Amino acid sequence: MSSLLLRLDALSKRYPNGTVALDRVDLEVRCRDFISLLGPSGCGKSTVLKLVAGLMPATGGRVVWSPSASLETRQQPISFVFQEPTLMPWATVFDNVWLPLRLRGQSREQAGEAVKGALARVGLDTFANVYPRELSGGMKMRVSIARATVTSPLLMLMDEPFAALDEMSRGRLNDDTLALWWAQGFSALFVTHSVYEAVYLSRRVVVMGARPGRVVGEVLIDEPYPRTEAFRSTPRYSAWCVQVSRMLRSDAGGA
Repeated sequence: MSSLLLRLDALSKRYPNGTVALDRVDLEVRCRDFISLLGPSGCGKSTVLKLVAGLMPATGGRVVWSPSASLETRQQPISFVFQEPTLMPWATVFDNVWLPLRLRGQSREQAGEAVKGALARVGLDTFANVYPRELSGGMKMRVSIARATVTSPLLMLMDEPFAALDEMSRGRLNDDTLALWWAQGFSALFVTHSVYEAVYLSRRVVVMGARPGRVVGEVLIDEPYPRTEAFRSTPRYSAWCVQVSRMLRSDAGGA
């Protein structure tokens, strides 16, 4: 087992109007883990990511980073990829990827090699001087992923990043994400509504239920990496999808 990176300890979120978005969520994230959060709309998947990232305060529980996580060995502990690419339209692809390093005080020249490397890893090294309006939706998301990985994070938070893409683009980006995860060694918390995507990507699929948002079960996907398109056509893949789907339906039936 890899070492513990962080844990969610009875993490809860109640909004001022009384809505309970999360109710005592417990979860361990280990180094090099790939965890998908799967569940219906309104079950608090995105809220979990925002609380981990510190974008909003919890009203109960806490996020605890392991003392052995060695946060000082990385330029920053967390990167976030949102559902929309959120690129600056007036800036080139290079300058969009440079942004987090620029905010840390690195000049364009100092950040040059890191930015070029991040773009090469997502297959966009020849698009450095292009503007976002000239890119397809899938290419924009690749830029967003390059921007997130340029800081060599310990933890990558991904909130339904491929939901708006066609199936072919989504499949390619699933493969690219796994390749980056494998090469860079970060842990991933990935929010999705797709059973098929969750099973393909993950070591662990955490199923959440709504009203209130909570963890209702977990499935360990005991399949080796690297995973390829061939895995999707195996009986094992289908069996994992059935198991996860049954867990989702079981919770819906009890709601």
